[in-house]
Amino acid sequence: METVWMTPAALRNLQDELEALARSGADTTSRGREIRGLIERAEVAAKPDDGLVEAGMQVTARFEDVGREATFLLGSRALAGLDPSVAIDVYSLESPLGEAILGSRVGSTVTFTPPAGQQRVTILAAVPFS
Repeated sequence: METVWMTPAALRNLQDELEALARSGADTTSRGREIRGLIERAEVAAKPDDGLVEAGMQVTARFEDVGREATFLLGSRALAGLDPSVAIDVYSLESPLGEAILGSRVGSTVTFTPPAGQQRVTILAAVPFS
């Protein structure tokens, strides 16, 4: 079963929502099943600080073609939205950038193709989100 990274606060919010659904008798709805599945697959442990880009990492990258740097969380926007302490941009694993950098390491340069056309990005840092 594939895990889903989320913050402890996001997990607590999902648990609270499932409890509220159960109290109203609606925990067997599609939303209840979805939440239960997310809770069962939840991964909330801190990621190792090993420079590997994966869900739950705060990544700093330089977009080579424009010379701009950005720091963001790699993970689920929906789940990060459940945690008010997440105050940085979130790039999903399924986005063109997320797919391109997933599994890379600090120092690597990868190419990805967003709607604006092909771009190169270099991973400058990847640290566990806290």
